[in-house]
Amino acid sequence: MSGHLKRRLTTTQIIAFGFLSAILVGMFFLMLPISSKEGVWTNPVDALFTATTSVCVTGLTTVSTAEHWSVFGQVVILVLIQFGGLGIVTFTTFTLLVIGSRITLKDRLLIRDAYNLDSLNGLVKLTKRVLKGTLIVEGIGALLYMTVFISDYGLNGIFYSVFNSVSAFCNAGMDLIGDSSLAVYRDNVIVNSVTVSLIILGGIGFPVWWDFLAIRKKNRKLTPKSIWNRFELHTKLVLFVTLILLLLGTVLIFAIEYNNPNTIGKLSGWEKLQASFFQSVTTRTAGFYTIPQENFTDASAFVSLILMFIGGSPSGTAGGIKTVTVAMIILTAVAIVRNKQYTEVFGRSISSENVRKGIAVIVVSVSMLVFAMGALCIIEQKDFLDTLYETMSALATVGLSRGMTGDLSVPGKIVICATMFVGRVGPISLALLFNINGHHGNNRHYPVAKVRVG
Repeated sequence: MSGHLKRRLTTTQIIAFGFLSAILVGMFFLMLPISSKEGVWTNPVDALFTATTSVCVTGLTTVSTAEHWSVFGQVVILVLIQFGGLGIVTFTTFTLLVIGSRITLKDRLLIRDAYNLDSLNGLVKLTKRVLKGTLIVEGIGALLYMTVFISDYGLNGIFYSVFNSVSAFCNAGMDLIGDSSLAVYRDNVIVNSVTVSLIILGGIGFPVWWDFLAIRKKNRKLTPKSIWNRFELHTKLVLFVTLILLLLGTVLIFAIEYNNPNTIGKLSGWEKLQASFFQSVTTRTAGFYTIPQENFTDASAFVSLILMFIGGSPSGTAGGIKTVTVAMIILTAVAIVRNKQYTEVFGRSISSENVRKGIAVIVVSVSMLVFAMGALCIIEQKDFLDTLYETMSALATVGLSRGMTGDLSVPGKIVICATMFVGRVGPISLALLFNINGHHGNNRHYPVAKVRVG
């Protein structure tokens, strides 16, 4: 991207065009005969779909990742997943550091906006730590996977482990095990534990990492309570809401599916709990599964849809409207009911600007969901719940399906591709994408008037 064009584009536009460029480049490589096991050209639409689902770290696939793609094609997918998980800003900064180029003020502003930070201080160091932390976590995950996969797949298990680790941390949900995801490892404690740990670590967001490391660096002898008290409000909200969602999701799925022979009904008590917890974790934008989604009851599917819509946390590898957004809206509703003027939590007041952004995220996300859902219903004319599941999975970059992805028509695939892109870039960011000159509007203020609500 030229310096002149870079100066004209907004941060949102640079990020969006970066993802789009990666998708198109990935599509080109995946179309090549060298990328398929049979050595033939891959259908452009399937290549586009695979590149999009990889860069947008979604996991929905129209062709088998394990069976259709050659090792070269799988490496291309792996690179796209890593790029999509970390983002164009992190990759660009890393490249500039490697070649010894100077990090300009524009670059620092990009980093700040990409991670939703308030200060320009220590941004390059933050990027280095994000990259280092990502490689360390993914490396440890790969080594742990190897203890299982090498014995099952021989030397191929090494590559499978690396692929699975990167995919899990980036919340992509793609694997090389086969067409049934991790169902064959439903009762394997190591595979389950490593996968959910990587998903959670990637999904909580890099600012939470930064906050924790900064506190630990200042004083390594702090108690858990002292660490909690020193956390920023953002970190507290992320951790609190994440814990609530994980526990609530596990309990609900466990209770609803307890006697369902098609899901966890025939499993032991521990295996039921493990499978329920895995489902609770993976629905928050990961995409792996140990139980086929079409086997769940409608009630569990409804729970999964809610978890999908919420997703992970800001500035991480997960999608959805984000945990902090949900927390702010609920807290605002509580404040209104209690006749309080401000939205308060953990001894702090949340700014009205944050609340307004949260409302905008939900409204735009629901609007996008309705639009994509309507288009897919008209095009495919499939079961309503299956269509809703597919659309929500794409918008929240989850990657779970009730068996509909492989049967999509070409127009249906295009709709899902567009929905995945919107989900990865972000609904609000997409709306700002067409603000060509980066204008922020004017400060005109009209007289206040009251309207009747409710």
